[in-house]
Amino acid sequence: MAVKKAAPKKAPAKKAVAKGKTNPGDVYACQVCGLAVTVDEVCGCIEACDIICCQAPMQKKGPKVSV
Repeated sequence: MAVKKAAPKKAPAKKAVAKGKTNPGDVYACQVCGLAVTVDEVCGCIEACDIICCQAPMQKKGPKVSV
């Protein structure tokens, strides 16, 4: 009777880091109405996610600056 060896455990898959990925603290602004949002938590999607306002993607402004 042959004894089967257990398959080696696989490490959890690492999420791909996309260039230009959104990070906590990034600020996006609407070019139509001026609304600005700050990213608190990223979704972890591999593909880029757009933040839509006034039926247009919001543009990245830069990191939030505290005074």
